[in-house]
Order: sequence, then C-alpha cells, then structure tokens
Amino acid sequence: MTTATVTSKGQITIPANVRQSLNVDTGDQVEFVQVEPGQYLFIAANRSVTELKGMFGKPKKIVSIEEMNRVIVSRGASAR
Repeated sequence: MTTATVTSKGQITIPANVRQSLNVDTGDQVEFVQVEPGQYLFIAANRSVTELKGMFGKPKKIVSIEEMNRVIVSRGASAR
C-alpha cells in the first residue's frame, strides 16, 4: 500500500510509483470519483472515456431518455 500525507493547505504529493503507474506528469489532471460514502477512486484524466466503461457494474434499472425527461419535468414543476 502506498500512502501520502495531506499538508495544511490540503495538498498531497503523489508518490513516484503511483505517478508512473497512472502515467501522469506535471500539469496533468486527475479525478476523484466517489464510489460510495468515504471511498473514492483516484483516476488519471488522461484516459479515454471508453476505458471507464463497466467500472461501476451494470445498472440496476435501465431508464430511457424519455423517462429521464419526464422525471426532470415533473420534479422541476414541483420545485416551484
């Protein structure tokens, strides 16, 4: 396991072996993706979106665009 320490400014230095593994360098961006409360994935933003497919498993329920739009409209109307 590799660890890093958070500074008083909220910064960390990514250990060299992690930077090499993720293929990140100075100026590259990384993302923190919450997978559940208190647990995050640390992802190099230099990957193709297609590489992320399947990361969270299959959806429990498939929802069509039409269903999404209906819910958005109905919840938007009830928020007023």
